[in-house]
Amino acid sequence: MKTMIHLMKSITERRRMILDLAKADFRKRFVGSYFGIVWMLVQPLVTIAIYAFIFGPYGFKSAPPVPGVSYTTWLIPGIVPWFFFSEALNMITGILQEYAYLVKKVVFPVELLPVIKLGSCSFVHLFFVLVMIVFSIINGHMPMLSWIQILYYSFAAAVLALGLGYLTSAINVFFKDMQQIVSILLQFGIWMCPIMYDETLFTSRAPWVAAALKINPFYYIVAGYRDSMLTGDWFWMRPRLTVYFWLVTLVVFFLGLKFFMKLRPHFSDVL
Repeated sequence: MKTMIHLMKSITERRRMILDLAKADFRKRFVGSYFGIVWMLVQPLVTIAIYAFIFGPYGFKSAPPVPGVSYTTWLIPGIVPWFFFSEALNMITGILQEYAYLVKKVVFPVELLPVIKLGSCSFVHLFFVLVMIVFSIINGHMPMLSWIQILYYSFAAAVLALGLGYLTSAINVFFKDMQQIVSILLQFGIWMCPIMYDETLFTSRAPWVAAALKINPFYYIVAGYRDSMLTGDWFWMRPRLTVYFWLVTLVVFFLGLKFFMKLRPHFSDVL
């Protein structure tokens, strides 16, 4: 608990530095590229287009569970948070190698590096949230008060990614294959959550699958984005799932941060 309090205090005291470094990190990712930030946006948009074509009216013709909503309109609120979570976790995993020169500085608070990378990824996420909102309005869905919950669910996804990131980034210093393992697991992860498909496709045949899907804490994020954007439901309307998500996420965050801080004295020696 003291470690978490120390981290929160450090984030608060150095919030300006974190924001400046997050902006610098965001710009650095596209230095030397002719199209720069465009590449950051094109790949996710192409991914959405491919899934919408394959599973939408021109492919398997998957019917979304929300009446009067097209497949693409239903897909986007599910896949946008996944883009954010997967990019953040993947980038945080390799953060200590990327900023090895800062890790070797005794005075720099190394535990803030994952927070900085998370902030950098948040800029990208903000763009796709705006795309999601604009797309919904174009498709005839008037803004609802529940849309403001996107801030809450984005924060929830960020905490989960940060907690896992502390664990994976610390391991990656000593076991260089960790980042590749995380990338592979993320490829499986997108299918372990009902993002592209309606869960009733499986639960209608095997009811136990519903409980199995909800074990994945990211299920809460996907359901929450869709509740916010499509049905207008609030997070307190899923009380058991909310409690379960935060219980699992806080445990993961606490263990990941504790593991990170325990190995921190050895980072500079290995790097």
